[in-house]
Amino acid sequence: MHNHGFTIAASKSFSLIHSISRLSDLIKFPRIAFSSLRQAHAQASSEAISPPEGGCSLAEVPLRGTPTAHSRFFCEAPKPIKRRCVISQALWRLVPVEHLDYFDPCTRPTLALSVVLDTLYRLKKHTDISSSTASLPNFVLIFADDLGFGDLGSYGHPSSITPNLDKLASNGLRFTDFYSSSPVCSPSRAALLTGRYQTRSGIYPSVFSPGSKGGLPLNETTIAEVLKPRGYVTAIVGKWHLGVGPDRMYLPTNQGFDHYLGVPYSHDQGPCQNLTCFPPDIKCFGVCHQDLVTVPLMANDTIKQQPVSFLDLEKTYNDFATQFISTSIRRKQPFFLYFPSHHMHQPQFAGQGAAGKALRGPFGDALLELDSTVGNLVQTLEDLGVSKNTLVFFTSDNGPSLLRMTRGGNAGLLKCGKGTTFEGGMRVPAIAYWPGAIRPGVTHELASTLDLLPTIAGLAGAKLPRVQLDGFDMSDILFRHGPSKREAMFYYPMFLNETYGLFAVRLGKYKAHYYTQGSSLSDTTPDQACHRTAPLEPHDPPLLFDLEADPSENYNLATPEHPELEAVLQQIQRVKAEFEEGMVFGEAQIAKGTDPTLEPCCTPQCTPKPACCTCG
Repeated sequence: MHNHGFTIAASKSFSLIHSISRLSDLIKFPRIAFSSLRQAHAQASSEAISPPEGGCSLAEVPLRGTPTAHSRFFCEAPKPIKRRCVISQALWRLVPVEHLDYFDPCTRPTLALSVVLDTLYRLKKHTDISSSTASLPNFVLIFADDLGFGDLGSYGHPSSITPNLDKLASNGLRFTDFYSSSPVCSPSRAALLTGRYQTRSGIYPSVFSPGSKGGLPLNETTIAEVLKPRGYVTAIVGKWHLGVGPDRMYLPTNQGFDHYLGVPYSHDQGPCQNLTCFPPDIKCFGVCHQDLVTVPLMANDTIKQQPVSFLDLEKTYNDFATQFISTSIRRKQPFFLYFPSHHMHQPQFAGQGAAGKALRGPFGDALLELDSTVGNLVQTLEDLGVSKNTLVFFTSDNGPSLLRMTRGGNAGLLKCGKGTTFEGGMRVPAIAYWPGAIRPGVTHELASTLDLLPTIAGLAGAKLPRVQLDGFDMSDILFRHGPSKREAMFYYPMFLNETYGLFAVRLGKYKAHYYTQGSSLSDTTPDQACHRTAPLEPHDPPLLFDLEADPSENYNLATPEHPELEAVLQQIQRVKAEFEEGMVFGEAQIAKGTDPTLEPCCTPQCTPKPACCTCG
């Protein structure tokens, strides 16, 4: 096969090789080649003249330029011999070291060729994988915390300073009807990563605590686990909040992520009143948990710092993300970076670069820092030359916390906020950005965080998990500004259970509320229906709103004045019944309770706890 730079000089034993003109033929049909080679060798062996006494002369050949470490042999047979005992030195050097000590390729040429062909097949396969991974897109998924539908400049806020996110929106695709799966944190994160409603994975009711016994079940398949077989390297930096558990079994490195740096739960789940949230020494504002260990910063499953330093946390995260991206590119590996930010959850914090610079006070400073992070990530992709091969997707885990007044977020025209199944609790900002692939614009199509897993899997050519998914591939929306495959959105409450099930259903532009309930997280709005004092209330017939005409859900259409909408309610009821019939609730992970000994502590044997858990 001279056209590939390899030479195999042989007699009739190897005549078949000369009839196969390309290396790809051998690789494409390895079993046929092996069988034919053996048959040819058997025939030629009966005709071959035995070598003279002493056999072939052996010439020592250094392996891969390391003559002192390993020496291998090829045969230079005397000229009179009819069957030359020659295996190309260059070809034999390709064979893995572990095969080379077991036999002499000259005396067992058929076996040697079998090994060589197997090696070439593996090299070809590796080359194919390398070529395919080189063209695979990268993914950067940024997940804000408690960011409201109306908090960004691109979504209409008059005083937010978000130049990078606004630029992302103007150069990307901005969604107006994008939803999280839950009005609170942990369930929303589970649905994002698995493409399944939190009911299926058991991430309910409410959210995980530092000492929770449960977590995201290990048999659930995350986006990271979907991408791994395609050669992706994966990392998460930021807030996990899907459980720590016994022996830290639920941390990201057991859920498909190669690298993890972050806080394993919400940064208010620990004593924070004496911690500094803004320079030079402005203490954190908000209700934090004094009876828990201080909030740790973890690297994979090891505590790096406890308590975490808020002032330089975002810089630490940015440095990690930049290094991860640059290392992945240098190694020519496609990457998935999941960046679940702590911003805008209370207590707000910001470093020197953002503190005191915004018009919205502490909330605005934290938002400015989040915006700077987005700008840094996009700039890194551009500087490293991969922005045109990377999908950047930005969204939020749920609506804004309205508890803190000026320190809280903004839902725009939407009703209520975090903790409720009104629009303000679950409709969130979302931006897709991919230069040269996604045309700038605005889409009013219905979509959800649930749709990210099937979309990313489709773009990466990855196999979907063999489970019931609740997401749809958004490619038609992203690349053609086309229609959504999603027809309905289902609203589960913060404290969901099987007794009540769904609180609301959106079908097309109409939304029906079967139950409503206020939340302490939306207490400071003028609307009394949002407050914690608003009890759980069933509605029969359900409340009905036209979200295109009335996004604030102020005008109930399920009244005698609108008999023409009875058919709409019936259709929604059919969709709801079909969905609930197919819903299988997983074991409630958060209901398993807590164990203080499971709280992450860098000095586990210290006393008195939790105050003694400090390091770094």
